[in-house]
Amino acid sequence: MITRRTHLLMLGGAIAAPMLLRAGPAAAETLHEIDMLNADPDDRSERMIFRPAVLEVEPGDTVKFIAADRSHNAQSIDGMTPEGAEPFRGRVNEEIEVTFETEGTYGYICQPHATMGMIGFILVGNFSGNLEEVRAAGGSLRGRDTTRRFEEYMAEIDAIAEERGLA
Repeated sequence: MITRRTHLLMLGGAIAAPMLLRAGPAAAETLHEIDMLNADPDDRSERMIFRPAVLEVEPGDTVKFIAADRSHNAQSIDGMTPEGAEPFRGRVNEEIEVTFETEGTYGYICQPHATMGMIGFILVGNFSGNLEEVRAAGGSLRGRDTTRRFEEYMAEIDAIAEERGLA
């Protein structure tokens, strides 16, 4: 993960970094990347995945969905975005960047591979505000792998919430 500060340090701009980090609330503090993959390079039996599948970010951070393999997109799932947040939808084979301003839990899928379990979650700030709505919306997901991964990722999210005192 390369933050603005890391990027500036690599360019030899360590003195300027603190001033640039205070660019204002509209500027993303950190750029995160999520790969859209046909198979997990560490476990080839896990097919059609986002890596990482669960990502914690802060409000104002930007996430770039990388088209590491072809035939994928990233789009928010109906019922799995916080109230007031804008849904997002990238085209197949398109790399998109999404800045997350609203705290909450965001569920997203690859539309062509939705029933194959290609699902992921972004946790923004105090993400627990819409967690029960996300859990309820999970009942509308289809596909054995999707259901399995949804339950697996929700258990991971619950553990993060408990660790952060949000449960």
